[in-house]
Amino acid sequence: MIKCILNRINTTSRTKETGYKLKVRGIVLACTLYSILCTSYLQSQVKTEVDTTKIRIGEQINYKIKVEADSSALVVFPEGQTFMPLEAVEASEIDTTKKNANFLLSRIYKLTQFDSGSYTIPRQKVIIGDKSFFTDSLRVDVNTIEVDTTKQKLYDIKPIIEVEKSGGNWWKWLLGILAAIALVAFLLWWFIWRQKPLTEEEEIALLPPYDRAKLALKKLDESQYLIRSEVKEYYSQLTLVIRKYLDEKVYDRSLESTTEELISRLQLLKEGNQFNFSKETLNNLETILKRADLVKFAKSAPDAALIEMDRATIEKEIDSVKAVLPEPTEEEKLLDQQYKEEQERKKKRKKVILTVAISLFLLIATFVGFGIKYGFGYVKDTVIGHESKELLEGEWVESAYGFPPIYIETPKVLKRQETELPEGFEDKAEITMFGYGSLIERFYMVTGTTVLDIPKGQGDDSDQQKAINLNTVVEGSLSNWEQKGVRNIITKNEQFITPNAAEGLKTFGTAEFPGLKPGTYEGGEYIILSFTSENVVQQIVIVWRSDDNYASDIVDRIVDSIELNPDEPVEEEEE
Repeated sequence: MIKCILNRINTTSRTKETGYKLKVRGIVLACTLYSILCTSYLQSQVKTEVDTTKIRIGEQINYKIKVEADSSALVVFPEGQTFMPLEAVEASEIDTTKKNANFLLSRIYKLTQFDSGSYTIPRQKVIIGDKSFFTDSLRVDVNTIEVDTTKQKLYDIKPIIEVEKSGGNWWKWLLGILAAIALVAFLLWWFIWRQKPLTEEEEIALLPPYDRAKLALKKLDESQYLIRSEVKEYYSQLTLVIRKYLDEKVYDRSLESTTEELISRLQLLKEGNQFNFSKETLNNLETILKRADLVKFAKSAPDAALIEMDRATIEKEIDSVKAVLPEPTEEEKLLDQQYKEEQERKKKRKKVILTVAISLFLLIATFVGFGIKYGFGYVKDTVIGHESKELLEGEWVESAYGFPPIYIETPKVLKRQETELPEGFEDKAEITMFGYGSLIERFYMVTGTTVLDIPKGQGDDSDQQKAINLNTVVEGSLSNWEQKGVRNIITKNEQFITPNAAEGLKTFGTAEFPGLKPGTYEGGEYIILSFTSENVVQQIVIVWRSDDNYASDIVDRIVDSIELNPDEPVEEEEE
């Protein structure tokens, strides 16, 4: 067709100037015609089919998109809820067939709606290679189901049913803590409180002094000192037996006294009528102690018969000393009983102090260990509890709020809030709000969707008009805050794009918010995300206190989860 146009221009040219002008006009006309033909061809690559445009509430439409493309081209079909106000229930796998040198791809979407009315399926964007194509919009009628109330009984609306919240994994932590406490308690009982079997030395220490002395002589007889000719060691142990007995029952410095000092003290005790020692007992003790000194210091070596005689004499004199010991009075017995009880109390007090000290050490060591790894503030908030930390680590809820919906993930379910429109605006706008907390609390968030009743022909969809409208909306929100007592509001604005490419305005900054006590203020931060599409304005407002260490993580998670379903912008085709 382009060649015929150029030939006709050449044959009808009468002059050089006329021919040049006609050629230029012909080229422009040919290029325009070529562009139209190419655009028409490309547009014909994307087609849609529906099985019906009229359904009843809850029924489904099979919406099919067919694409013809080169085998090397990458084709991207619509994903997610891009068919709003109709809801995409299911999307089939992409079906591929070969057609000549190209591939024919098709995908079926099952759409439905649960409210009656007439709805328009927006244009759907299909990407082929590096170019975007849009399907035609489609109008669908959703009809109600007529109910014959004469045959079908009507019932009241069912009340709200309370659902038990899932317990989570708290019981695992509880079992772990109980197991650790049980282990520590067992170790404390085993090493501190358990009645341990007495060793041989402890059993001997519990015997009376006389029995201990007799037992010591018996063990000396069983020793190998004399067999190994260790006379010095033998006499040292022999005299130690009598000295210990005298130290406990007669003179409490018998162990460190010399032989002469000890005998002199015993003689004084005899003369003072405290102990009725016989003269023979004192002479025998003096003789054996002096002989032991000669053996230990002068390397004297008595014969075996003399050694045996000294051994028998010591045993005899132990019996003699015991015989002259006075019987303990009732007061002495009482003092002895009190002494034993005091010793038991000291032993028990020692165990208690040791148990408390070990427990405190383990608690402090555990706190320090977890504090070094996770931070001391985090450990403190875990033990004591922190509202924002519980929000961050609790079970989050992902839901949609309002219509058009705002898809968002929050630590708590947002509850519907009643809003009152200014007088005279009841029929011009509809506001739906869902929120958690309030401005005076440590964490507050709200989502709002405002649908304006704007007559056709009065809207302006330019980017400049949208920005002005959003700024006006934000200013209205901040003015409302000031009326509620918020002061020193600092504001910054920047563009914001959701993960599904919805563009909006991000307003953020700091302010002083009213505290829980009247007349008090707390420093805080805020984010206001605003979006607009045709006659709809959507906002997400989040407010938190500046000293909240966990709020920033909560806000980041909320903001990253926001998704909207704006109409896709129509790309202009190049001429």
